[in-house]
Amino acid sequence: MITLTLLDPQDSTPLQQWNFQQPSIIRVGRSPNNDVIINDSLVSRYHLELRTMPSPSGNSWQLLNHGTNGTFLNGILVSRAILPNNALIQLARDGPVLRFQIQPVSPPLPATVAPPPKRTTCTHEGNPPGNLFCLHCGEPLVEIKQVIRQYHVLRTLGQGGMGTTYLAWDKAKSIEGCPSLLVLKEMNADMAQIAKARELFEREARTLKALNHQGIPQYYDFFVEGGKKYLAMEIVHGQDLEQRVLETGPVTLQQAIEWMIQTCDILDYIHSCNPPLIHRDIKPANLMVRHRDNKIVVLDFGAVKEIGTAPGTRIGAEGYSAPEQDRGQPVTQSDLYAIGPTLIFLLTGHVPLKYYRRLSSGYGFDVKNVPTITSELRQVIEQACEPKPRDRYQTAKELSNALKSCL
Repeated sequence: MITLTLLDPQDSTPLQQWNFQQPSIIRVGRSPNNDVIINDSLVSRYHLELRTMPSPSGNSWQLLNHGTNGTFLNGILVSRAILPNNALIQLARDGPVLRFQIQPVSPPLPATVAPPPKRTTCTHEGNPPGNLFCLHCGEPLVEIKQVIRQYHVLRTLGQGGMGTTYLAWDKAKSIEGCPSLLVLKEMNADMAQIAKARELFEREARTLKALNHQGIPQYYDFFVEGGKKYLAMEIVHGQDLEQRVLETGPVTLQQAIEWMIQTCDILDYIHSCNPPLIHRDIKPANLMVRHRDNKIVVLDFGAVKEIGTAPGTRIGAEGYSAPEQDRGQPVTQSDLYAIGPTLIFLLTGHVPLKYYRRLSSGYGFDVKNVPTITSELRQVIEQACEPKPRDRYQTAKELSNALKSCL
């Protein structure tokens, strides 16, 4: 068992304690989405992670800093370090201090000895505003909207034509002090009557179950309950690129390129599957920046198509889909095409179609007069968005290397 104890800065007496039975990762920060929530202005929203590391002598623990103000291990500033037992972790200089302890697990009590009575009531006092779960008892602080199997719905995240997305809590997998949050996607009953809609929803579940990449949400469960289909998957704490730009404006050239390089790495992974997979819906709204590490996560695998299958329905966002994809004949280079207009949106804040016009060689994106796009990046965008797939970059790695040369 892992115990983290918040210590008084004056006399090091315990102020608060968190116990974790068999965790593989513990997230610490100011945001209510963390496993350990420290409400202090010096603490970043996602300040640090503690991760298990297999070793010959048993699992050891590693600290990873994500905090703006740094993390100190036994007084030494670290970005990554192995944690000794009884280590003192300070979140920022002059910030709060946590004691890290590995506690031996007590053997079970004999059958003839009754275990101590469990705590049955909790006043939930002392929880920071916005907390979803009580720091003391681990129970939800918000009203449970409904229960679907073992999933307790806490709030609605979004609604669309296909269905509704919920923030849910898997009580069956929850352990004390570490609630198991997830995304639960529910397919609308009326959409379930449409064969194509069922196919896309089930395809997303099958695809996620087969994939394993840190840039793709992890699959948890797929089931039918009350005539409705449900998909349970990892929750990604972040903001999609469309929201990001609409709220804060265009991003820097370096940031836009770095995010697209990360997107190319994820596309290289799915294009390298057997058979290769095509996402078919790469666009800013489907690219999320994860808060804790500023990394890209690709969302919405409902439109994924396998190479070699028959031409199908036209799927894609206007301004981002390649010409052959508009004809229902996507290839892996169709996903690479979408990187071009995504870069235009990130660097201008405008819809890419604003720059789409007739050129001497046909139709394409004309960004030569955009001051935030360098001539080197303009050439990359133009090649990525060539009308014919054979004239584009042929692989995600090739496009990634071209983007790196623009940094």
